[in-house]
Amino acid sequence: MAQTILNLKHWGNNLGVRLPSAVAREADLHADQQVMISVEGGKVIITPLKSSPSLSLAQRLVHFDPQRHGGEQMQTASRLGAEE
Repeated sequence: MAQTILNLKHWGNNLGVRLPSAVAREADLHADQQVMISVEGGKVIITPLKSSPSLSLAQRLVHFDPQRHGGEQMQTASRLGAEE
């Protein structure tokens, strides 16, 4: 069982802790992974969530709603940057 003692640090208005690689490895945690954090009986519990498969652009566009998401952000007739 990986175990260590760490100090909480300020991270903006929040508190943060850096997990040592041995703890992350044993818990099968990795960078940018989603986790659920809960408190039970005064203990903080970090539960890794199952990662969903990455969606292709076509799959993401199926869920795009211009009314909800605001449509085009840069409506212009002229070409910019690498578009030319």
